[in-house]
Amino acid sequence: MTKPELVASNDMPDIASRELRQPQVALDWVGMSEIHQPLLVNDGGATRQVHTKVQVYVDLADTKAKGIHMSRLYLILDEHADTRPLTAAGLKLLLASVLESHRGLSTRAFVQFEFDYYLRRNALVSDHSGWNNYPVTIKGTLIDREIHLELGIGVYYSSTCPCSAALARQLIQNQFESDFGPRGSVKASEVKAWLGTEKGIVATPHSQRSIARLLVKLRDGLVDFPITDLIDDVEATLKTPVQTAVKREDEQEFARLNGQNLMFIEDSGRKLKALLQEDGRLSDFWVRIEHHESLHAHDAVGVFTKGVEDGYLPIP
Repeated sequence: MTKPELVASNDMPDIASRELRQPQVALDWVGMSEIHQPLLVNDGGATRQVHTKVQVYVDLADTKAKGIHMSRLYLILDEHADTRPLTAAGLKLLLASVLESHRGLSTRAFVQFEFDYYLRRNALVSDHSGWNNYPVTIKGTLIDREIHLELGIGVYYSSTCPCSAALARQLIQNQFESDFGPRGSVKASEVKAWLGTEKGIVATPHSQRSIARLLVKLRDGLVDFPITDLIDDVEATLKTPVQTAVKREDEQEFARLNGQNLMFIEDSGRKLKALLQEDGRLSDFWVRIEHHESLHAHDAVGVFTKGVEDGYLPIP
């Protein structure tokens, strides 16, 4: 069989480059999503390998253009990922390159990276450790010659209900009164032994796995992305991050931390808002916290922002 002759690329039809006869409406964003791209990301002083899902877009401002050049977006993204780690400065360069590739067609650019970020976490007491996973999003937007960089992070933690803790304490008091009240007095050793029985701790408060979802706008001038710093700050503020490998002493310490840090959704929200308001790296923030209830079939949710003019709206 005779092989087909190859056609020179400059002879191939390029429908997308043809100019329309009549102007059409402009489009806000055109591009690609679900691009799978491995890359290095600079997190503070560390550089880590991640596998990302990427979205990259430009607008179609030229009303007589048939379309944009999708392949240019992909090739620019791949070249940047292959030659340099992703930094705050590098993302600005990427946005500028994307827009330059569509000079005359577009006036704005957007890139978003989503990936799972793994940090090795030590157990609370023992010498065990394991990997915790944090969903991370990095966004860059170039509009009207202004660049905005955003960082999104999800942090899981445990929340124990203050109301159920008070109700459990009351039931324990009632059980103590029932068991020891008629005697008038009781030895400390008897009370200690009683507290170590299932009858003594007749009730326990309920707790739930919870998550704080943060989207922050980074101030200009940052060199790297403060991913681990921000995760560490959130976990230190809430004090009850989920654990990986544990022994009994770690589980006991986790129970103590939960008992010492009872939290309604309002409590965790106020703690986090106070933390983020003092962070000079952030010009704005939006946070949604969710307590995935164990008592109810629904969840408790809180949403708050920094409240700056023209900033994030407090929309769930």
